[in-house]
Amino acid sequence: MSKRYSPALFIIETLVLVMGLLFLLPFFMILMNSVKPISDIVRNAAEFPKSFQWNNYVLAVREIKMETAFLNSLLITVASIVGMVVLGAMAAWKMARVKTPLSRIMFFLYVAAMVIPFQALMIPLVKVAVVLDIINSRSGLIFIYVGFGLPFTIFLYHGFVKGLPRELEESAMIDGCTQVRIFSMIVFPLLKTITTTVIILQTLWIWNDFLLPALILYKREYHTIPLSINRFFGQYLYQWDKALAALVLSTLPVILFFLALQKNIVKSIAAGALKG
Repeated sequence: MSKRYSPALFIIETLVLVMGLLFLLPFFMILMNSVKPISDIVRNAAEFPKSFQWNNYVLAVREIKMETAFLNSLLITVASIVGMVVLGAMAAWKMARVKTPLSRIMFFLYVAAMVIPFQALMIPLVKVAVVLDIINSRSGLIFIYVGFGLPFTIFLYHGFVKGLPRELEESAMIDGCTQVRIFSMIVFPLLKTITTTVIILQTLWIWNDFLLPALILYKREYHTIPLSINRFFGQYLYQWDKALAALVLSTLPVILFFLALQKNIVKSIAAGALKG
């Protein structure tokens, strides 16, 4: 055995592999039970399917109108992410570059907002939403998502911006560039890595969120995928076969999206921490 591959490294890799398999086990159980009849799921959820009921997926898509729920989730997620990225990057850039007591106070308030539990804001949030007439509104939900997502977004961008060289911005300013052009043409392209991280983390949150849409969206035609899947569970009826099939379908897009971009997460967070 070479010196580079020591017994300690082998043990660590084995533990990581075991932990990875443990984390994948719930998804495997969901996938396995999504093709079983409801009687087999209730009798023994850990048993391998005796027969594959692919019709569960057809019924799930038909009963909750999966295409409508998917478009609602996609619209809300994309619009919210765009708002967070644009506003968060601009705000973090200004707070990192303008060294005034006001900018420090604003950054402190944004960071402090991250520790407030959402449950403490639920009732005031609904009251404000009623006053602003954004109940049962996808645009209203997008507005709320942007507001709740900005503190964490600004926190990530702020640490990364502080490590960017000021000389590029100063040179552009001497050449007559406006602040908007400096940000859009110079600063924002340099934030590509941390922007990818923001997109991944916030997409995972918004796409899978149930509580906030449940508070704001009452009309079924506006329901997101998590709200639509909840229709399979009533006071006396639990349609696990259809619910699990719908859950698999709703999870696949975000898993593929995450796998395509996840390599940037550790790299960009580490870079932001070192530069901050």
